[in-house]
Amino acid sequence: MTPSPITSRLLSIAWCLLVPLAVVAVYLGLGTVVVHCIGEPIVTTAVLGTLVVVLVGSVRMQKPQWLAHAPAPRPKKETPGFGWAVLGHAALAFLAGQSLALWIYTTAGSAGFDASNQTRHAAGAVATLLLTLVTAPAGEEFLFRGLIYPLLRKRVGIVVSTLITAVVFGLLHGNAVQFASTLPLAVLLALAYERTRALWPCVLLHLGFNLAAAFVPAQALGALANPVSAGFLCLAFAGCAVGLYRRVAGGTASSAVQGAGGESAVQ
Repeated sequence: MTPSPITSRLLSIAWCLLVPLAVVAVYLGLGTVVVHCIGEPIVTTAVLGTLVVVLVGSVRMQKPQWLAHAPAPRPKKETPGFGWAVLGHAALAFLAGQSLALWIYTTAGSAGFDASNQTRHAAGAVATLLLTLVTAPAGEEFLFRGLIYPLLRKRVGIVVSTLITAVVFGLLHGNAVQFASTLPLAVLLALAYERTRALWPCVLLHLGFNLAAAFVPAQALGALANPVSAGFLCLAFAGCAVGLYRRVAGGTASSAVQGAGGESAVQ
């Protein structure tokens, strides 16, 4: 029996609430166990990220149907230049996020962001680089784009899945500054995953973002720390993200039509 439209909508809303809540609850519970065993925050985060990669990676390898969703994307050869478009969007996402984050920090400050920086400095350069360049990009991508996003996409569309994943991704960073800086990146990563259905491009984009955030001095971006620059860059990124979404959605819709016609368009 086919559910009514109202029932289907309510089920989709419940799914959108339960999936991120359940995954984050399990993640935080696992983190509590790890921090109890290890104690040191940076090492704990690195170990937790490694566990996420192993667990989610195992599910994706052993039970790929659990995280598969329709429609499938077009073959790479049918969307030339997509990678270059994503790289351009990544630069804009970085500037938009940093501008908004710097404006928030200079205006209101952030005790949570300060505490996070102090923890990283206390851990030392080697541990911080390990976290920033290896375990954080991999662990977070496997958790958000590798698990939460595809689970959401089983019931809802690209826009809703992208926005929910991006908001939860930002909130899990624990403070307004990092929420603002990572929100544009999270939107871009979801669209990149939707197009490729692969995690390695997302991990590399995330790594590049972390590298830029670590090595581009705040003074170099100081001129952007105002509402005018932040608003302009965020609107520019939003406009470009809409264009990228249309490109991604058009590609997946094309695949669905081809698949329905019996053509082997997707590997």
